Amino acid sequence: MRKIVSNLLKTTGTLIFIILVLWGYFLFFEKRKSSPPTKIGMEMVYIPAGNFLMGSELSDRNQRPQHKVFLDAFWIDQTEVTNVQYQECVKEGACGSPHEVDYFKDSKYNNHPIIYVSWDEAQTFCAWAGKRLPTEAEWEKTARGDDGRTYPWGNLKPNSSLTNYFDNKKGSSEVGSYPAGASPYGAMDMAGNVWEWTADWYSPEYYKISPVRNPMGPEFGEKRVVRGGSWFSLTEIVVRTYFRKASNPEIQNYTTGFRCAWNE
Repeated sequence: MRKIVSNLLKTTGTLIFIILVLWGYFLFFEKRKSSPPTKIGMEMVYIPAGNFLMGSELSDRNQRPQHKVFLDAFWIDQTEVTNVQYQECVKEGACGSPHEVDYFKDSKYNNHPIIYVSWDEAQTFCAWAGKRLPTEAEWEKTARGDDGRTYPWGNLKPNSSLTNYFDNKKGSSEVGSYPAGASPYGAMDMAGNVWEWTADWYSPEYYKISPVRNPMGPEFGEKRVVRGGSWFSLTEIVVRTYFRKASNPEIQNYTTGFRCAWNE
């Protein structure tokens, strides 16, 4: 009997030890998972590590071939950066004012996406916020998920309840105005509203040589990749999750904004 009790105590002690180790690991993981920068209340969504399909065989050659990509886990802003958020960076002297200031300073547009900013200005803001611009692959996975969908919300063609495009609002919308059009991870406005800068240089042939893990885009180029289409996009093709567009990084226009990403 004494031997049985002794063995039972040993077994119980081992189980308790295992439970404590697993609990400690869980707490550690949750702490790591919930640690993106929280400057100026910019909500972020978590994109888990894993594979997804990038590109499309049914579209232009710059989106071919469709290929499987593995990405490490990362976080990305739930919405596009807004005017009021960008104003904080300007107040601290880290960012300059956008090219056009009337829209930027009008309080009725506080929660509309910042526009009239170049690629460098977008990257400067993200760095100030402790983040960076997302890679093109990160952007597409956020919009598309891991099931190869055509639009952030699925495969249903766009309509006025899902996205702001086709000039149906005659301008941008407040960020997050289309919850029914959210991506699989809860990111808003990944289709329409404003085009979004990504970190990558643009090459129409890049998918033919792209690494299968964490692609960062070409090493150099003349234009940067923008994604997502805008309120002024007059065809549903450009708001598809895999549509790519090249843009002069110095351009500052009324249809281009950005969001930031972060990882450890």
